[in-house]
Amino acid sequence: MPKRKAPVAIARSIPTIIWHLLGDPASRYQDLGVDFHTRRIDTARKTREHIRQLQALGFTVILEPAA
Repeated sequence: MPKRKAPVAIARSIPTIIWHLLGDPASRYQDLGVDFHTRRIDTARKTREHIRQLQALGFTVILEPAA
């Protein structure tokens, strides 16, 4: 069953998007760009989360800038 979750979710979201675009004449489609998710990554938050996970596993974490 898990293999069918993604196609069903996409199949459901497409008509929802069309419904909203047709229902509001003022709305316009705006492509977010190829790097949308890359730009949204909060590196400080990701770093804190990884440090916290490593410390929970019993590691001591010392960060040094990459050369």
